[in-house]
Amino acid sequence: MAAAKKMLKVYSDNKFLVWSLVAACTWYGLISLVNHYCFRTYALDLGLYTNALYDYAHFQFNDSLTFKETPENLLADHFDLYLPLLSPLSYLFGSYTLLVVQIASLLFGATGIYRLVAQWFPSSRIKYYALLYFLFFFANVASLAFDYHSSTVASMFVPWLFLSFQNRRWKQAWFFLVLILIAKENMSLWMLFVCAGIAWLYRKDKQAVRQALLMSLLSLVYFVVIFGYVMPLLSNSGQYHHFNYAVLGTDVRTSIAYLINHPVESFRLLFINHNGDPMYDYVKAELWIFIGVLGCLMIRKPVYLLMLIPVLGQKLYNNVPGIWGVQGQYAIEFAPVLTIATFDVIREIKQAKRREYIAVLMVFLSVVFAVRVMDNTYSYVEKARIRIYKKAHYNREFSIQEARRVLKKIPGDVTVSAQSPFVPHLALRDTIYTFPHIGNAEYVLFSPVDNPYPASREAFDRITDSLRHAPGWEKIHDTKELVLLKRKK
Repeated sequence: MAAAKKMLKVYSDNKFLVWSLVAACTWYGLISLVNHYCFRTYALDLGLYTNALYDYAHFQFNDSLTFKETPENLLADHFDLYLPLLSPLSYLFGSYTLLVVQIASLLFGATGIYRLVAQWFPSSRIKYYALLYFLFFFANVASLAFDYHSSTVASMFVPWLFLSFQNRRWKQAWFFLVLILIAKENMSLWMLFVCAGIAWLYRKDKQAVRQALLMSLLSLVYFVVIFGYVMPLLSNSGQYHHFNYAVLGTDVRTSIAYLINHPVESFRLLFINHNGDPMYDYVKAELWIFIGVLGCLMIRKPVYLLMLIPVLGQKLYNNVPGIWGVQGQYAIEFAPVLTIATFDVIREIKQAKRREYIAVLMVFLSVVFAVRVMDNTYSYVEKARIRIYKKAHYNREFSIQEARRVLKKIPGDVTVSAQSPFVPHLALRDTIYTFPHIGNAEYVLFSPVDNPYPASREAFDRITDSLRHAPGWEKIHDTKELVLLKRKK
């Protein structure tokens, strides 16, 4: 009875939080879970990471064969330790596991924001506005429309790291820091700057400064060890795979030298299209507009911009223009930092009414840019993946129900080669290849009407036509929309 009364009191005290999270969970689920149900998640990255869950759950390393023809430890691609930790959940949620975790992490991050701002405004509605600002933040919506990535999960521990410093709970702060670091190799570089920024924010508290600087130092050491030694050791080539910054140099040393020796040009590169293709001329500009408007209050506390330096650098110096913009998971780090920065500045405004007006305005702007991402961006965003209010979101180029019936014809213990949108649904097995790589697959599944990626349309049509007429393959299902073949013994 006492426990029930306590729970009722907690609910009564946090009613707005609870119902906001319920509404957000519904919205987020309609984006992410519906995409998966409708085969709008793909081999990269959900299929690959779901296959890794299977391997880790069976106490073996993943060999990256989902997207590579030569085996290589997946940790050489991204040093992601979440996947082994999350792998037991695959027995409960199947191929939806990582999507459920991603949604839960966003709600957890939102709760951290609410609790942090509630301490800043204990008797004000500002905490409600902070929660809404964060839940609507464009990067959350965009990341949900792109499969799964551990960067999203890791970023949601940042509000709790700040909350731990707010409450001087150092063990808790270290716990959340470690959770962030193990998500991916570049999280440590981000934390180097975030913790340095926290040290500045708490510069009058010697103990907080000491803890933050130690965390910053640990982040640096972790980055150097994992990036410089562990991942190259695991790689077949002996090198880190994702150094894609040719505009700066060929490796970390030459890039750092370029940044130091050419500061003006390095700054200019953050704003211009260094790819050369005119179709990407305004991708960076769009990102800067989003950040400039939603983070406009950071001008009062530029230390928060310091925390975003590695995020901006990793995005805007990259060789791939698709990483520059507002789409996918590539902007998720902005969500917690800009939210915390915005309401940290608001709490320094003396007039209560003015604080509330500005908070409401920031929520409005967050909604506007969320709609902008869903409705019309210069950066490429596949609208069917994000517009939950359109019929196209719930349909595909092929029959969804037919595809599900075909999937059931594939045994769970055989090696499969499947077209990208089918890979996540078939990934909980020892080996799965992304078509057109077939290898030793016993079953091949593809859709002639779907996107042929990673093959060209010409190559895809040539390969599929050859397979359908090859004497070594038996047709299990063959229509204009879906083809399932079984290798003859």
